[in-house]
Amino acid sequence: MIRMTITIDDELVDAVKEISGASTKSEAINVALQDFLRRQRLQRVLARQGKIDLALDQAKLQELRETS
Repeated sequence: MIRMTITIDDELVDAVKEISGASTKSEAINVALQDFLRRQRLQRVLARQGKIDLALDQAKLQELRETS
């Protein structure tokens, strides 16, 4: 973990604390950052929806391995 001094809107932090149940400002900020990352990763996965064929059988997997 790193320590830093930053300026953050108190109202935003308090709102995150209230909604998340975080007991400290640090915990609230960590919760918010984790949620942001989760949402961004989910958006990336959803953007690939329908672009990746996951219906592969063992023979097709073996064929792909041999041609790569």
